[in-house]
Amino acid sequence: MASLPGSAPLTVTEINRRSRQILENQFGLVWVVGEISRATLASSGHWYFVLKDEGAAIDCAMFKGRAQYLDFRPENGLKVEVRARVTIYEPRGAYQLAVEQMRHAGLGALFEAFEKLKARLAAEGLFEPARKKPLPAFARAIGVVTSPAAAALRDILTTLARRAPMVPVILYPTPVQGEGAGAQVARAIEAANARRECDVLIVARGGGSLEDLWAFNEEVVARAIAASAIPVVSGVGHETDFTIADFVADLRAATPTAAAAAASPDRDVLLAQNARARARRRATPPALDEPGSGWTS
Repeated sequence: MASLPGSAPLTVTEINRRSRQILENQFGLVWVVGEISRATLASSGHWYFVLKDEGAAIDCAMFKGRAQYLDFRPENGLKVEVRARVTIYEPRGAYQLAVEQMRHAGLGALFEAFEKLKARLAAEGLFEPARKKPLPAFARAIGVVTSPAAAALRDILTTLARRAPMVPVILYPTPVQGEGAGAQVARAIEAANARRECDVLIVARGGGSLEDLWAFNEEVVARAIAASAIPVVSGVGHETDFTIADFVADLRAATPTAAAAAASPDRDVLLAQNARARARRRATPPALDEPGSGWTS
């Protein structure tokens, strides 16, 4: 509200406060895309940087409480999308963005594609518990669909060697990232079904960004898992990562290691069960009419 003639002048503090309120009320929280420059990490843990495009630039601040959840480092030249409040830093009258979230540019389109495919496949019933197959209690052979160079494969093999060294492991190698990876993952699943060498199948890769895991969000992979006659355990990414493959699979495991554990019998548990069974047999007296018991009916 403007000052009336003869009224006391507004203070600088009041001007900045009113301006901040107008900006924040006008915009609310918005997504803004641009390129990072002059990025600085303060000793306080706050990030300060400039977001720019071809025509303009704006100062940005991302405070420690929000910045601690970033899974990448803001670097000069990186194109990002930020969710922010348009505001004014009152003590200096500085117009800026107060950033609450940050992601690599282009992820918005990926998230939208993920949600659309998820909704469509859910409507078809591909995620329904009733269509999921039980895992075998004692797998005769375990198949693994992943890259031979993946750390996930080492984790799976280490877990299987500890839990079930007597069970053969068959690798169906495939790229798990990059152009065409989804189609190749689907072909590996189809090959495992055609060859009928295993009776449970682990589909896995280690953690990564949404782009890194995208092969497991492709429809061709979802369809291959849904069509698999072999029960499929999805062990893609870390515990907080979810992919379309997780929803279609017969079992979703939080990590590749957890997938290996879910697909295999535990040798130590089996040995303990056998020991208890033998002990029970030794402790049970023979039936009265059992040969060698010394009794006759």
